[in-house]
Amino acid sequence: MATPLFSEGAKMVATSNSGRGLCGACAVACLLVTLVLSACASIGPKAVPRDRIDYAGAIGDSWKQQTLLNIVKLRYGDMPVFLDVNQVIAGYEFNSSATAGFNASSTSYQNPAPSFLTLGGSVLLQGTYRDLPTVIYTPTTGTDFITRLMTPIPPSAVLFLLQAGYPADRVMRLTLDSVNGINNETRRRVGAERPADPGFVRLGKLIGQMQAAGALEVRIVRPKDAAETSLIVFGSRNNEAEGSRGEIAKILGLKPDLREIRVFYGGYSGRDDEIAMMTRSMLQIMVEIGYFAEVPSTDVTEGRATPNSKLAESDDAHAPFLRIASGDTAPVEAFVSVPYHGHWFWIEDTDVRSKNMFASVMLLFSISDTGTKGTTPVVTVPTK
Repeated sequence: MATPLFSEGAKMVATSNSGRGLCGACAVACLLVTLVLSACASIGPKAVPRDRIDYAGAIGDSWKQQTLLNIVKLRYGDMPVFLDVNQVIAGYEFNSSATAGFNASSTSYQNPAPSFLTLGGSVLLQGTYRDLPTVIYTPTTGTDFITRLMTPIPPSAVLFLLQAGYPADRVMRLTLDSVNGINNETRRRVGAERPADPGFVRLGKLIGQMQAAGALEVRIVRPKDAAETSLIVFGSRNNEAEGSRGEIAKILGLKPDLREIRVFYGGYSGRDDEIAMMTRSMLQIMVEIGYFAEVPSTDVTEGRATPNSKLAESDDAHAPFLRIASGDTAPVEAFVSVPYHGHWFWIEDTDVRSKNMFASVMLLFSISDTGTKGTTPVVTVPTK
């Protein structure tokens, strides 16, 4: 009788080893499938916080760049162009497949029972991932946009900035042409620059003192059958605030005992119970700010850009609203920077004053509603 090639002990060992090999292959396959499922889990609810922050940051940065670029373009006699982000639709596509195969064969000599077991297996993992966002842009052009851009901002927008805590002297210099016939400085007319009246400069400082004392409030009254009315309310009665209020009334020609004063748009009417503000349009505000850009002298001498302002900048009354630096290379660190006409223009990230004033300009764009009004585009996003 023939002798088997392997004893019972050897067969037991072979069977045990093959079992461990099979379990190891299964464990590898399970691990790969788990990795695929975990990748899919990152697309869905977990993607909302990440996408929301990333898209908001990108839109905010592009808005700042667009605003700065248009300010600089006006200095070069170019027209501003705005492109709004109307819709952002985030879309993802993830396809994956995993296949596993195993085979076993036995070899024996002169014995029908298997005495030698051969195991084999393979695992194939395939996957594709695509990020497919849909961004809808709306160009703000046409007569409607130009009209809004050139329409003076409402006095309520100025008052809201004061209520929000922005310094009165800077806000008034930025947004007003005059108040009750007292003129602000202007740079927008080349060769006919006008310095601010002393009363205007003093008025900004006095209202700033009222802000610091918490004695300045703003109210908007909306009657049913009349246009809304803005009110400035002087609330505090401490000695310092009372002194500032009395001087404000004297400069503006108001009754000394008034505490609620109506504010209107327009020229000075001569009345002693109201404030008349000649506000600037967003186009005028951008032109004024553009004169503070450090345009390369060669561009000025060659006639590419308007000359620098000749008004003195020796004190706060004539200091720039904000500083816009320029150079031939991109800045390493900046709050916002844009390339234009072969140069780079930027606002320093360490210049808090300029950053705050630039933020107020962007707020004014929102408050004054200079964007176009139209039907929101209908976008069909296919699903797969």
